[in-house]
Amino acid sequence: MEEKVNFALVGVFVLVLSAALLGGVLWLSSGKSYRAAYDTYQIYMKESVSGLSLNSTVRYRGVEVGRVKKIALAPSNVEQVLLTLDIERGTPIKTDTQAVLQTHGITGIAYVELTGGSQDAPLLQKQAADEYPVIKTEPSLMRRLDTSITSLLINLNRTSESFNALMDEGNRRAVKKTLADLEILSHTLAARSATIDASLANAARTMENTARMSDDLPMLAQRVQRSADAFDRMTGQLAHAGESAGSALDGTRQFTRETLPELHQLVLEMRELTTSLRRVSDQLEQNPSALIYGKPAAKRGPGE
Repeated sequence: MEEKVNFALVGVFVLVLSAALLGGVLWLSSGKSYRAAYDTYQIYMKESVSGLSLNSTVRYRGVEVGRVKKIALAPSNVEQVLLTLDIERGTPIKTDTQAVLQTHGITGIAYVELTGGSQDAPLLQKQAADEYPVIKTEPSLMRRLDTSITSLLINLNRTSESFNALMDEGNRRAVKKTLADLEILSHTLAARSATIDASLANAARTMENTARMSDDLPMLAQRVQRSADAFDRMTGQLAHAGESAGSALDGTRQFTRETLPELHQLVLEMRELTTSLRRVSDQLEQNPSALIYGKPAAKRGPGE
């Protein structure tokens, strides 16, 4: 006789087991999120957040610290996107922390990367006009590349326009003429290559001679130095001779001042002596006996 099976009990058992399995999976997969405490922050992005979705990862220096709670246009500026982030309490969000939008390789899945945050910077606090603390943002790599490429294309376009404006018909003819002249010059140089080689050889010899002269320059400088020393010695000797000549000149002046008056007086006396001797000679010629008898007495006049 077959036993009757209680299908209701079996169904209840299956439901309980299924619920237990589902609860265990949920607890194992997200139990950490339910246990963690979060602080809410906001960021304003000035670029497209394509690829970013709710519950996207928020990382701090590569470490997962939270998730994206809300994505919406900024109420006060439609050119910005307002992101609300839930970040684990205790994460050091500083005043110099910056948020950058990043993507996972080629998948295009975006996430928020927090960078910066120096050790001495104070923690970020909520301002009076904000609902939550606002983290500063920096443009993403794609945004920087897009800006750089756009600027490069603009500059290339301007350069192309400037070049087209420069290369008008007259300038093109001038360039063609210049190219023709260069061709003629190249042919001329090729025809005179032998002369040019000889000139280069002469230039090389000149450089060698110059090098040898430069080697002799130290000896020449020594000779010049010795000549300068000899000239200095000669100058000193001339100065000494000048001093001696000055001393001799002073002696001559003194001799002139002291001796010339005496010589003048001597000459006068010699003249007087010569005159006297001439008179005596005349008298002796007239009366030689006067040398023996002396000068005759003078004749007396009448009445004496």
